[in-house]
Amino acid sequence: MATGRRKTNRAKKEETNWQERVIQIRRVSKVVKGGKKLSFRAIVVVGNERGQVGVGVGKASDVIGAVKKGVADGKKHLIDIPITKSNSIPHPIDGIGGGAKVMMRPAAPGTGVIAGGAVRTVLELAGVRNVLAKQLGSNNPLNNARAAVNALSTLRTFAEVAEDRGIPIESLYI
Repeated sequence: MATGRRKTNRAKKEETNWQERVIQIRRVSKVVKGGKKLSFRAIVVVGNERGQVGVGVGKASDVIGAVKKGVADGKKHLIDIPITKSNSIPHPIDGIGGGAKVMMRPAAPGTGVIAGGAVRTVLELAGVRNVLAKQLGSNNPLNNARAAVNALSTLRTFAEVAEDRGIPIESLYI
């Protein structure tokens, strides 16, 4: 006699095209009554190279666990960014994260990603292929990655600007 239960494919993992890159793994310690408790902090960038990117931080007692938590955190904090036909950003933008400032400028096709450190990783995983970027203020990878995400999240397309101003998009090019 059948109980009416059907097998589901919940365990089957769907095809994902997410890429993740670890920016930094750092050993951190907490002082407790018995001495120092060591754990690891991983900063991870997650992106699909088609306009979605997120930065996550994970802490665990082992490196693998910290990276997994960082990936999960990055997927929670995904942002969508507009990318032009030339795989660049629509306009110049600045971003701030902690003490770090990031300046980004669109670039002509064939330029490539001219950026350093964590900003380069964020831009590559976001799918931006032609951009000029500069880190200012801080060398902290976490704050620079957050500043890059902050800058990318404030990007707007020409259509959005025209809609906000209540004018046709053609009048922006005059």
